Amino acid sequence: MPSGTWRTVSHDPPELGRRDGLAYALFTPREEPATGGVVIVHGADSVKESHYDFARKLRAVGMAAVCFDVRGHGESEGALGAGALDDVVTIAGLLPEGPVGLRGSSMGGWLVLAAAERVGASAVVAICPATPRLLLQGLREQRFAFRADADGLALVLAHVDLEVAARGLGERLLLLHAEGDETVPVEHSRALHAIAPGSRYVEAPGGHHRSIQHDEEYQAFAVRFLDRALDLRVGEAP
Repeated sequence: MPSGTWRTVSHDPPELGRRDGLAYALFTPREEPATGGVVIVHGADSVKESHYDFARKLRAVGMAAVCFDVRGHGESEGALGAGALDDVVTIAGLLPEGPVGLRGSSMGGWLVLAAAERVGASAVVAICPATPRLLLQGLREQRFAFRADADGLALVLAHVDLEVAARGLGERLLLLHAEGDETVPVEHSRALHAIAPGSRYVEAPGGHHRSIQHDEEYQAFAVRFLDRALDLRVGEAP
């Protein structure tokens, strides 16, 4: 390692591996069996390591968590395209048997909403979820650095109705959005909440597109939501 270079070393590192060309990091509780599992999906031009902090918070309360590099990003193979939703299902298969939660931000927020039905998600946390229109626009204008099969991804974006997905999730959905989001208008999450009976919505005053992802207070709120939702599915008290 070059002189002057620092690396953060965890005393309890995740299990690193690949499944179907997808690079992942799996966090499992060491002392007791996991009470549930959560797939964590990053946003456009990000990587799995960006959300290790949230994965560790889930592990601390007894839940397994898995972060992965979406195709076209990080160490995963291939380009993000028509199989985007199937990839979320593939990664969910790494978790212990039991209820599954999903948590995603920005493009990852769109992905977890879009993939929830396929996964059979017990709970979904969507942070500043991107809209299909904004993602398509970004692809056309080549504003993203990640590798994409633009035609394949456009097909997925065109065929997923986030309003239908949100309505189907209902009380299993938690939406978090910063009022000052300069990338995805806050009105998008307000509208999804309005059509999803029983859903939870928290709007952070001010802020920006990435301000909620690593905020300790909002992370703790999301952990509690997921913990209660996954426990309910296995018959335990909230």
